[in-house]
Amino acid sequence: MSSHLIFTFSLVLRMVVAAAFVVSASFIAERTGPVIGALVATLPISAGPSYVFLALDHDAAFIAQGALASLPVNAATIFLGLTYVLLAQRHGLLVSVGSALVVWFSLAALLRSFDLSLAGGLIANAIAFAICIPLMRRYAHVKMPLITRRWYDIPFRASLVAVLVATVVTLSGRVGPSITGIMALFPVVFTSLMLILHPRIGGPPTAAVLANSGWGLLGFGLAIAVLHVAVLRFGSAMGLSLALATCIFWNLALWWSGRRKVAGVK
Repeated sequence: MSSHLIFTFSLVLRMVVAAAFVVSASFIAERTGPVIGALVATLPISAGPSYVFLALDHDAAFIAQGALASLPVNAATIFLGLTYVLLAQRHGLLVSVGSALVVWFSLAALLRSFDLSLAGGLIANAIAFAICIPLMRRYAHVKMPLITRRWYDIPFRASLVAVLVATVVTLSGRVGPSITGIMALFPVVFTSLMLILHPRIGGPPTAAVLANSGWGLLGFGLAIAVLHVAVLRFGSAMGLSLALATCIFWNLALWWSGRRKVAGVK
């Protein structure tokens, strides 16, 4: 089998696996309401597969540098969420999603120009979340309407994440770890949820999912920091495992805390 054919088969397999993760997670988000949906959406179901596949092709130093570039981009993602949440209350899909993506790309480019260290990336996240989480809180409590699926839902979501994985894996060797780290954190899950749910159930219920995502994204940022440190000390496999464990533990803690608050109110 030629090397070109092997690469093509491997790329297609990676695209399919990553797409399956995102589609499954978005189904769970729709069925469980905005709070649980936000916790699922902030798991590394898009960036995770991208980094796993990158680790198969690159060494630990490449992954660590990519994670360092990804960390400040997580701050851009929470501003994307805030932009959409605010605009979706009164505006349509095009204005809300388009403006949110413009904010993400602008902030991602701006933050990349600073070439931040690990401490700088953590500070950028702390500032972003301190601003955004309080502003989104008032929009988080909206009941999720009944959702009727359409035939193109699965192909659309799968296509978004498959294209992302293909882009990240194919270009990683050409653009270097910094650009790869930024591409890996493109908010595929949030974008697909906005594009699919907004026309069907309206802006406020869709915004509620993103409004509940703030604390989950904060844990995701911590997981990226863990990835950067751990891959250099323990290798890519252990570093990726510790980063995933950080995300899962953080979101489970958020879920448990939420249940305790509900029980206390009752």
